[in-house]
Amino acid sequence: MPLKTLRSLLFLPATAEHLLAKATERGADALVIDLEDAIPPDRKAAARPMAQAAVRQLAERGATVVLRVNSDPALWQEDLRGMPVEALSAIMLPKVESLDQVEALAKALIQMRAEQAPPIAALIETPRGVVAAATIASHSALCALGFGSEDYAGALGVPAEPAALTWPAQQVLTCAHAHGLQCWGLAASIAEVDDMLGFARAVDAGRAMGFTGSVCIHPRQVPVVNRGFSPSEQELAWAQRVLAADQAAREQGLGAILLDGRMLDKPIVDRARRWLGLGV
Repeated sequence: MPLKTLRSLLFLPATAEHLLAKATERGADALVIDLEDAIPPDRKAAARPMAQAAVRQLAERGATVVLRVNSDPALWQEDLRGMPVEALSAIMLPKVESLDQVEALAKALIQMRAEQAPPIAALIETPRGVVAAATIASHSALCALGFGSEDYAGALGVPAEPAALTWPAQQVLTCAHAHGLQCWGLAASIAEVDDMLGFARAVDAGRAMGFTGSVCIHPRQVPVVNRGFSPSEQELAWAQRVLAADQAAREQGLGAILLDGRMLDKPIVDRARRWLGLGV
């Protein structure tokens, strides 16, 4: 699946071999093999060959596979050693606080696969990362920024709630969109796996802010994220009407017309085209 259309990215710990059998049946747009937070330090060495096998297996089954490496360069170098990077759609680099971190990984990937290196998703998870997001987002090797709400809230010593997360989320979002990148995350906790109504409200708020998708830590979250980051039937019907009205205006030589009491100008038409998957 193209990275620009990803809504849900389901994390799978590299050591959780029992989850692989049904991983592609969960409905997630992408599967993220995790070598970072989900793996204790004393198990990382054992997890790496398991991650390699998981990447190969899932890619052979047609999945869009992403790898989350460790943030420490010494560790991500080991994470990539022997990794079938040709099977990866992207690599997530966590705890990014500077452009240099992205550059180091990008150079290593180019050395591994010449010009076919997979793109990088930089995860912004700290106050330092948030204030540097504009610089980080400028790197040409990136496909997305991610906002790590749990880690960011932890750095502040507060709960992962919108009161603390809205401004940094908007900062990361703005920087991502300024450079044409996807932006994955929520301005809320991603740890909720019981209260799906509350989680759905957080997803809806995330889409309204400008996030393009979100990571998921449990399969139960996947359909909620997919639904929340997809246009509703009403939105799709509205988009069809907008394009029809725009076409009629063009045929009449008009620059803009009214629809339902609102002027239709280029930004509104562009949004309708995006919702219908037509690009802009």
